[in-house]
Amino acid sequence: MKSFYLLLALIFLALTSLHAQNDTVQQDTITVNKHTSDTTKSVKEFISHQTDALIGSVFGPSKQLSNADSIVNKFDSQPSFGIYKDNYFVLGTEMFHKPTKYNSDVKFQISVMHRITNSTLPLKTYLFLTYTQKAYWDVFQDSFPFRDLNFNPTLGLGKALVRNNRFLGTINMQFEHESNGKDGDASRSWNKISFGSYLTLNDRMTFQTKLWIPIVDGSNNKDIVHYSGWGLFAFDYSSAKRKYNIGAVVTKRGGANLSANIELNFSIRLFSDDNQYLFLQYYNGYGESMLDYKQYRQRIRLGFVIKPNFFTIY
Repeated sequence: MKSFYLLLALIFLALTSLHAQNDTVQQDTITVNKHTSDTTKSVKEFISHQTDALIGSVFGPSKQLSNADSIVNKFDSQPSFGIYKDNYFVLGTEMFHKPTKYNSDVKFQISVMHRITNSTLPLKTYLFLTYTQKAYWDVFQDSFPFRDLNFNPTLGLGKALVRNNRFLGTINMQFEHESNGKDGDASRSWNKISFGSYLTLNDRMTFQTKLWIPIVDGSNNKDIVHYSGWGLFAFDYSSAKRKYNIGAVVTKRGGANLSANIELNFSIRLFSDDNQYLFLQYYNGYGESMLDYKQYRQRIRLGFVIKPNFFTIY
């Protein structure tokens, strides 16, 4: 009988010890979980603080851009069809050469955009279509022939970038086709999957980047990436009330060197509160037109431009 009572006592002590250990383990688990939660919270706060500091160092203060919701709503409330890139008409010639009817021409661009949806898709994205056409017109030659026409339709998905109610710009992805509509040996064609960003650094200055994955299907232009490039970056500066505008576009050509095609734009508003400007354009490099993408050009042209109301896209 004593042995039986002794066995019961040992079992009771073992159960009591096991219960105490379980309480200790649970307490330790709660402590670890709390510590992990605090650590995760601290990491998130650190990342958020560093992100705000980085954005603050890149994007200057702006009263016009500090109400992001209002800007996005204004964008969504605009007519769904409108100007996309600059629409211009310019005439000029080759620099450092005597102007002739063979090295002088008219260049014009027509570019429009249709917004299929507002910023109502997942992640507040929007779907859009664009169409841009460039023409190179030999107006000084007999019968005024068009030397080349370049067609560039795209389908894109865009999103506004917002941080602490500051409008930072937009990002987009586009499926692009570009060709000159000719056949035979004069045919040029390629496709691109492009990724672009438009950043509003302050009220007057913007910075743009665009990279693309080329899909070259034209048999006559297998090396077009070497001349027309695989990406670009651009700066744009506007004076107060957009009276003056200066833009620079640098397109990196193929290869490991620093070769690039450069386009400089300068415009002066003709009338107050209007989007029509006197326009000066300078181009230096290859790939200006699809037909002659292997030919080096250094041309300066003067004319007029109609700019988009929101921002200039290159």
